[in-house]
Order: sequence, then structure tokens, then C-alpha cells
Amino acid sequence: MSAEETKAQDAARPRLSPARVLDIDPLLDDPTTRIIVCCGAGGVGKTTTAAALGLRAAERGRKVVVLTIDPARRLAQSMGIDSLDNVPRRVKGTEGDGELHAMMLDMKRTFDEVVEAHADPERAAVILANPFYQSLSAGFAGTQEYMAMEKLGQLRARDEWDLIVVDTPPSRSALDFLDAPKRLGSFLDGRLIRLLTAPAKLGGRAGMAFLNVGMSMMTGTLGKLLGGQLLKDVQTFVAAMDTTFGGFRTRADATYKLLQAPGTAFLVVAAPERDALREAAYFVERLAAERMPLMGLVLNRVHGSGAGRLSAERALAAAENLEDPRIVDQADGKAGLRNSPDTYGSSQPPAPETAVTASEEGSPADTESSVDRLTAGLLRLHADRMQLLSREQRTRDRFTARHPEVAVVEVPALPGDVHDLVGLRDIGHRLAAGRPEHTEA
Repeated sequence: MSAEETKAQDAARPRLSPARVLDIDPLLDDPTTRIIVCCGAGGVGKTTTAAALGLRAAERGRKVVVLTIDPARRLAQSMGIDSLDNVPRRVKGTEGDGELHAMMLDMKRTFDEVVEAHADPERAAVILANPFYQSLSAGFAGTQEYMAMEKLGQLRARDEWDLIVVDTPPSRSALDFLDAPKRLGSFLDGRLIRLLTAPAKLGGRAGMAFLNVGMSMMTGTLGKLLGGQLLKDVQTFVAAMDTTFGGFRTRADATYKLLQAPGTAFLVVAAPERDALREAAYFVERLAAERMPLMGLVLNRVHGSGAGRLSAERALAAAENLEDPRIVDQADGKAGLRNSPDTYGSSQPPAPETAVTASEEGSPADTESSVDRLTAGLLRLHADRMQLLSREQRTRDRFTARHPEVAVVEVPALPGDVHDLVGLRDIGHRLAAGRPEHTEA
């Protein structure tokens, strides 16, 4: 579908009330835009949005890599790649002069790369084989978010791509994305870690004395709580990681500065639902507090109707009239006979020709009744859709009233999932064509 066809199709769709419009193409075309971060609550279409933005930027001439953290692996399927891993893969089938690459974060492998880069081979081997490290790298709270930022820093440092599009992790809260690097850095620089590393730092007799006197009580207590083997694994891990702890804090700080720097653009992705837009509002406020560059809101899965002039109330009234024609007198024809006070409630049977006609299978009366039932059902479906549109409008209007400075682009709800480049290209056209307007009642 071409951009012109998409615009024509969307023009017939009623939109929500006016807001500042987010113009996507100038953002993608700007050579100073080097990082786009798609963030927001889980389940709002961040992965599809990130992939569509990456494809559109590539087909407009840029060399793009999309970094996704999506356990459903829909991105790989939509891009025609058998699988994604921690290495960028070239996507085939794109149009234009640019390039599109895609990758999926391997959290543990990224953590391993950090260890290998900041420890000598012998110490790195000890760390990688440590059971506590293996648990930490695979499932510690915040590790995925931290490693996403670690991988972003690695990609940016290589300076191989014009644009990096990041699909943030599907966290319980969108704010976890910003909090995790500091949280993991605080853990690795924390009081318990410093206490466990103290004997190694003191060294010699002083270290042994500290270990024998001070640590004996603590390790005895921790050993009962955690188990002796786990405590030993932790202490071995801490001793091996001692030289790299400072690096975690340093890189977390460097990543924060990268996210704040010119050339980074945040897009908050949300659905026109109360919880999703509430999360989006929190995230907008947090980005402002952290002085991170917010470009706007992508409002995903917005519903519309080609018959916006027919209100829900009028549609329901018409459906009720069709289902019970006695409510309103009809102008003429058989409906007038059915509603006639002379026959309704009377013990006299209808005229013979009417009775015969009504009893014959496939008669005009049966056909008319079937059409009425079908029409009433469609009217009720339309009423439900208009009520949904009204709820979406109220929800979106609350957000824009609270944050009038945030530019918005709408993407309509589609009948099915996006599963190929054609679908991603269509989403990109819709992102570029979105124009909020008044809903017609």
C-alpha cells in the first residue's frame, strides 16, 4: 500500500481531538538523530513500532540497526529472519539505498562480554564459571534493562550505523528501563559487596584478622540464611569481580549521559487505554525530570469508523425499532399491518393471504425478518464501536490536557498482527501520515 493510499484511507477515519502533531519523517531523516528509544508499558506495540521506524528510516536512505528485547520473537518473523541473536543481522527485501539490520538482546551473553572486556582471561574464566554469577547474569532483577543499555553503548561506540532504534524491555513498569542501570550499579557498589570484598582489599594478616573476627559472625549468620555453598560462591564471585565493580557504575553513568545527549530521541508508545496512558504520562514526567529528549507520543491501535455521523444512541434506537417494530409506527407496507391496532392483540387471525405468506419457508416476510435481525446486529456493533471511540477520545483528551506540550501521532488498530515487511512498511506509512482531527458525531 502506497503512502497516498494510506493517507486516503485514514482520511475517512474519524480521529480524536486535536493535539500537536508528531512529524515522523523529519526525525528519521535528520542525520543528527542517532538513537531512537521506543519506551512505554508492556503490550502496547513497542516492538512493531521500533521495527516499522527502522524499516522506514532504512528505506529513506539510512543505515539502521534495530535492537529488540522481545521474548515473542515477532520482530524476527516480520523481518523474514529465521532467528535473531546478539549479533546484528542484515534484513533482506528492503527498498531504497539504506540498510536495515536487526538483533535481539542476549542478556547473559552481553553480561559475559562485559566481564571478558574488563577482566584478564584467567579471572574472566573464574567469573563466568561461578554459580552465583550465572544466576546473577541470567535473572537478577534489572539485569535485562541494564544489559540493554550496555548493548546500546556498545553499538553506539562502534559508530557503524547511522541510526540505532531501541525497543525497550517488556518490564512491569516502563520506569524500570531508566531505574535498572543505577539499581544494578548500586547493588554491585553496595554495602554488602564492599563488606565481602574488604578482606581481599585489606590483604595479609590484617585481612585474615578481619576475616577471622569480623567476618566469622556475619558469614555464620549468612551461611544459615543462604546456605554455606551459596555464600562461598558469592564470596568467590566478589573476589574475582572486585576489579570490575567500578566499571559498572561508570558505564551506567556514561549510558545516562548518552541518553541525555543531543542526537537521542525518546518516543513513548501507548494504547488509547487508561492504564497505558497513565503509564505514558508518568514516563513523560520522568523523562522531563531526567532532562532526556522526548520527541512525542505514538498512540497505537486507535479505533475508527467510516460512519462516524451515526451516533451510538441513534444506532441503538434504530436497532431496537427493528427488533421490536411495535415501538414506532411504520409508514407503509407489511410493517404498517404488523403495527396496526386492529390486528395487534386481537383474537382475529390475519388475512388468509398474509398467514399463508408468513408460513411459507423463504417467503418475503421471512427474508424481511432476517434482514431486520442482521441490520439490528450491525447497528449494535456500530454502537459498541462508537462507544469505544468515545472512551478512547476521553482518555486521550485527559492525557493531552495534562501534557499539551507532547506531540502525538496516531496509528489505527489493524485487523491482524504484522508478520512481514509489507505490514511493517504499512505501519511506517501510517506513522508518517497520522493527523489527529475531531471525531464526527
